[in-house]
Amino acid sequence: MCRCAKLLLIVIGLGLSTTFTWAATPQTLPPVAKVFVAPDFMLQGEDDKTYHLADFKGRVVVLNFWATWCPPCRYEMPSMERAWNKLQGEGIEILAVNVGEGADTVFEFLGSYPVSFPLLLDKDANVIKRYPVTGLPTTFIISPKGVVTHRTMGSREWDAPELLEQLRAMREH
Repeated sequence: MCRCAKLLLIVIGLGLSTTFTWAATPQTLPPVAKVFVAPDFMLQGEDDKTYHLADFKGRVVVLNFWATWCPPCRYEMPSMERAWNKLQGEGIEILAVNVGEGADTVFEFLGSYPVSFPLLLDKDANVIKRYPVTGLPTTFIISPKGVVTHRTMGSREWDAPELLEQLRAMREH
């Protein structure tokens, strides 16, 4: 077997094992080392509405930072939509903050990944700078009291029963 073919088999094997291992990994929301007050913001949504984080006080907020060019971000969007549909009316909000892109780019993205939860536009990346984000996607869970209690990096299956259960339990704190 030629060297290129061996390399291709190794790459494919790594990809398959990574996919299998990831799928078997339990979905969790790890707590932050030290809780902190969620930095407030006001952003325009893709729907032309203005969203102010303070308007969601008293509810659990799933605050997701993402971009259209980010494969894990695209991967988790359908599960976020399914979670949003399951959580409606339960005091849990999902806000997805697009970083550095304009409304036209996000609108085009919605053609392939339709969602009904708010997509906010952080065009100048001013809001993301106020949160400890080192890569996309990064998601913060904000308690009803406005405190960041959990942070995830990388994609999640947001409609996984264990994640939904954890989010629902946070409503009481």
